[in-house]
Amino acid sequence: MAGMIKKEDVEKVRAAADLYDIVSASVTLKASGTGTFVGLCPFHDEKTPSFNVRPALGVWHCFGCGLGGDVFKFVEQQENIDFREAVELLADKYHIELHYENGQSTDKPVGSKRARLLEANEEAQRFFVSQILTKEALPARKLLGGRNFSQADCERFGCGYAPQGWDNLVRHLAGKGFTQQEMLDAGLARQGQRGIYDYFRGRVTWPIRDSTGRTLGFGARKLYEDDTVNAKYINTPDTALYRKTQVLYGIDIAKAAIVKKRQVVIVEGYTDVMAMHLAGIDTAVATCGTAFGAEHAKIVRRLIADDSLGAVQLVGPLKVNGQSLSSRIVFTFDGDAAGQKAALHAFGLDAAFLSQTFVAVADDNLDPCDLRIERGNEAVRSLIAGAKPLYDFVIDAVVDRFDTSYAMGQLGAVKAAAPLIAQIRDRSQRDVYARKATRRIGIDLDIMQREVRDAVRRLHTRDEDAYAAKRRNGSYGGGMPGENGEFGGEPGMTGAGFAGRATPGQNPYANPAARRSLERRDANEQTYYHVDDAVFICEQQFMATLIQVPRAIDPTMFASLTLSNFMTPVFRSLFQAIAAAGGLPAADMPQGLWLHNLAKAGGPLLEPVVNELAVMPLPLPPNENDLKAGDAGAPTAAPANGAAAQLRPATPAEQQYAAELTAKLLDMGFMRRIGAAKRQMAALPDGEQKIAILGQITQMEAARKDLAAQIFGNNVA
Repeated sequence: MAGMIKKEDVEKVRAAADLYDIVSASVTLKASGTGTFVGLCPFHDEKTPSFNVRPALGVWHCFGCGLGGDVFKFVEQQENIDFREAVELLADKYHIELHYENGQSTDKPVGSKRARLLEANEEAQRFFVSQILTKEALPARKLLGGRNFSQADCERFGCGYAPQGWDNLVRHLAGKGFTQQEMLDAGLARQGQRGIYDYFRGRVTWPIRDSTGRTLGFGARKLYEDDTVNAKYINTPDTALYRKTQVLYGIDIAKAAIVKKRQVVIVEGYTDVMAMHLAGIDTAVATCGTAFGAEHAKIVRRLIADDSLGAVQLVGPLKVNGQSLSSRIVFTFDGDAAGQKAALHAFGLDAAFLSQTFVAVADDNLDPCDLRIERGNEAVRSLIAGAKPLYDFVIDAVVDRFDTSYAMGQLGAVKAAAPLIAQIRDRSQRDVYARKATRRIGIDLDIMQREVRDAVRRLHTRDEDAYAAKRRNGSYGGGMPGENGEFGGEPGMTGAGFAGRATPGQNPYANPAARRSLERRDANEQTYYHVDDAVFICEQQFMATLIQVPRAIDPTMFASLTLSNFMTPVFRSLFQAIAAAGGLPAADMPQGLWLHNLAKAGGPLLEPVVNELAVMPLPLPPNENDLKAGDAGAPTAAPANGAAAQLRPATPAEQQYAAELTAKLLDMGFMRRIGAAKRQMAALPDGEQKIAILGQITQMEAARKDLAAQIFGNNVA
């Protein structure tokens, strides 16, 4: 096994890795202040963005769950791998050769397990595509051609063919240097009594990719009657890469359109995705062998996040100048019983998501692919344009089963619809749909409302305001600046995306993000210690400036600071961590290494504080790097020579702000020492000792006045 990766290579990877590019592959980021981008956290479920990214500093932090770090930490969290594997994965992405302490390099296949599985899947995809034009693959070509897909269409969507033999792919991968264990771990092979054999055999294949285009697994359709696997469709089994509850077919080609239009269309099959895109519905994706669930909803929400009304959730169908601008999720369920069952399953999603959810059902229950074959592209586009809200679809489908021209039919419709309406967690929406159903059935509102109330109690439906304002709070006592510039969380406000209270029967300690949310709630709801004063703000701003722009700090003034200049416990500890990291960094230290050293010195307790301060906006004009990042919508590229980005020089405004903050801290130190000296002098009898202390006080007061005059000039009396 290779030894530790050499530090210089780690820094090369850190310098080359584009944090904005890596994060935005799975999170829609929007500019929020100069040089800062925000989005919905990929590590916990939230509805208001609290995930902050500072590409110029190479750091990210979520104010909702408290997670944060550099580009390596993001990859570790996202891919569930360790630091070394994260470095190797990024090195592979940016084509950087790594060297190890024992002299080994990455010329040999010593990459991380995850990286090797990705390589195996990519090679398998190339193999399947190469087989689609063979003589044996004629049934596959006929199936695709019969659905009006040309050869160019199949190439666009990566359609391939898995040969009928038992070990065609296994032998191909072995020839490429992959081990049998890697094939098994990637879900490409299975273990038999006589060795391993191909998992996909005699089937049309589709690559299932993530939003960055990496192949995680495959879906495959049956072609031959003598296939030993009876299932019409099979998918890669769950692996280290592939989780059927966390993947969406077509997300790689639909992502850009989904982000731009804030809309997504969920279909039920691979050919339906192809048909949708070819008909001009470029936001279509499909689940893979499972129903659409909460994990899928998280993926979609991060891409279509819409908080243009600020803290108020922007949900439901909205129009501006006749154009729909709100987020919109459209399901193309079948109109039969199975489709209605799938629609009912979607009721388990949260209120804000469901308020944006619609259902499109074609006449004669045609799926999108068949609809395109029979009626053309325009019919597919009209299908999506005419989608109706999910709540309406499900409730109407239930009511339509009854003949409401008779009293017993009306009563049956009420009994059937009330439990569905009761599952709507937003109380106002419940009332709206109770009234709509009442009018449709033709009975008194009181009857329906009584049945709904009984069902709410019976089902224990919790109230959830889909339009409620969502707030976030900080993690170390100060919180993020409020709209009016205040610091400090409001009592009772919880981390974004969490109810703030442990769910009965669950263990919050098992989920670090949930645990941090509960800890944060406890800190913010207590009434015995609140920090919202000038001393805290000064210390907080100083530490944020020191972390973000260390070259703005005057070394001579910094050397005069001691622990006594800080009163807030977390900043006293952070000052000690800075000393443990070696104090102010050298001008040629890489930016990423400076933050890494600070986080390492601070340990697990202070690392979140360092990350949060690194993304905290400073009350300063933007610097040149931030302006470039803001104008381009993304950060500037890494240096072409692969050198690590150095700590940038401070602007005059940053230097002045840092000097003022440092002077305030030093001034507070003088004040505390003068106060202590005067208390000591008051307790002494007249004599030489008292005179000596008076001389010290005079010197400190003179130094204090000189410092103020030097930094603040005429602004100080």
